[in-house]
Amino acid sequence: MNAVAMSFRSFARAVILTWGWKRAAIAVIAGSASALAMAPFNIWPVLFLTFPVVVWLMDGIGTGRLGGAIAAAGVGWWFGFGYFVAGLYWIGYAFLVDAQTFAWLLPFAVMGLPAVLALFMGLGFGIARLLWTSNWSRILALAIGLTVSEWLRGHVLSGFPWNLFGYALSKPLALAQIVSVIGIWGLTFLAVAIFASPAVLIDDRATTKRPWLPLLASIVLLVVIGLYGADRLEGQPTQFVDNVKLRLMQPALQQDVKFNYAAKNAVMERYFSLSDRSTGPLSNGVKDVTILIWPESAFPFFLTREPDVLAQIANFLPPQTVLITGGVRAPDVPPGTRITRAYNSIYAINHDGDVLSVYDKLHLVPFGEYLPFQGLLEKLGLKQLTKMQGGFIPGSRRRVMSIPGAPRLLPLICYEVAFSHDIVLDGERPGWIVNLTNDGWFGISTGPYQHLEQAQFRAIEEGLPIVRDANTGISAVIDPMGRYVGRLELGQEGVLDSRLPRALPPTLFSRFGDTPLAIVIAGLTIFLAYRRRFSR
Repeated sequence: MNAVAMSFRSFARAVILTWGWKRAAIAVIAGSASALAMAPFNIWPVLFLTFPVVVWLMDGIGTGRLGGAIAAAGVGWWFGFGYFVAGLYWIGYAFLVDAQTFAWLLPFAVMGLPAVLALFMGLGFGIARLLWTSNWSRILALAIGLTVSEWLRGHVLSGFPWNLFGYALSKPLALAQIVSVIGIWGLTFLAVAIFASPAVLIDDRATTKRPWLPLLASIVLLVVIGLYGADRLEGQPTQFVDNVKLRLMQPALQQDVKFNYAAKNAVMERYFSLSDRSTGPLSNGVKDVTILIWPESAFPFFLTREPDVLAQIANFLPPQTVLITGGVRAPDVPPGTRITRAYNSIYAINHDGDVLSVYDKLHLVPFGEYLPFQGLLEKLGLKQLTKMQGGFIPGSRRRVMSIPGAPRLLPLICYEVAFSHDIVLDGERPGWIVNLTNDGWFGISTGPYQHLEQAQFRAIEEGLPIVRDANTGISAVIDPMGRYVGRLELGQEGVLDSRLPRALPPTLFSRFGDTPLAIVIAGLTIFLAYRRRFSR
């Protein structure tokens, strides 16, 4: 045991004393390895190795500009760069869908986006360094810094809250239940503090009397979180809404077909054939379905400008069935006007072919659905991946949809589901969430698994079931505890039949959001600033 302890201390000291490119390399390696904690690997124990390395790298920073905060930000940038390259490499797949047009941009996407996102990580490390001490409380400083910077990453410039550290604690599902109380940002704070705690084991007893105590406290906290979640899961079995039968259609269309108007008839034939598929001896195809769901941007045309297709849909739907489908919607312009921009929308259509309700996507994807500084970049010859000149038009507001025979639903398109506590309006709590997406851009990669996991966390946070239909997968019905009632795997063509899970009463997080966490962060920041000032 003493030999192991000595080796552990020797390794830590070696990390602390590194400098120059070696320090940067260690940070990149630690960041890259940390991506293994995200879906679909979910090897979160790796963070017990990588986060202590981060702490030791910070310990080795001398007092320079702003007390070492600038140097700390550099360490954080390298860590973030490794983390985001390893975790978001799959974004490059989208640039190969139309390789002739976009392949030259692939290196900028795979390396450039991580470089920008790493700036937030660097900010978090810099904040942590300003609160840094030589004892156990520096673990809290790192948790504060990274929680603040991750929150900013999720909000600044439209936000990109992907692969937050809190998502590491998604397996087993019991660990994730705490987000119903503290949300994903609160779990991010706990995750950083927990996983960084082994770093204190090397501390001198003159500065930390019981260096083993933070790790012990972290393990106890993990156990408590798990027991709370297990009890919550056992006490809330999945319940279902009466007389609602869902059918999700996952066509697994290739992108070059999905956006090819010449494939119009073939696409519709495939949709109708799949949607009416029998799934067993007791299945009666679409005739028993009350709500049929198709994925995002389902058609290579403007649906409401193709009356023959609306007529086909009306003839196909049984009297009691409503279709919920994605589709690109043309703006209201005079007949004969050339359409250069459109909405990414969700339609609800009944047996008569009437459009019952429409939702236009509010939170568009930068570089996918629009370009920042659209006019300028288009003049330079750039275009977004969807090739919509002028970019898509954002919707005006979030809204619920009323569907006959079912609870009101909240429609979300694609990565709108990634934004914690930004999906349900006050006073308009729906009974369920429908998330339509097209992850076909990203092939068979880790991206769709990460996207699905975020939907799972939104269900737990809000206490609402989520029905997710994806073109190439992963389609799923998720109950308000985050359990999968059913799912279709990535790349699989087929249909998923399911009952609709019943919503829970509003969770603590759905009622209070991030306000309690902000109060805790503010209080701990004052506490650490006080300790740092009087520990000098």
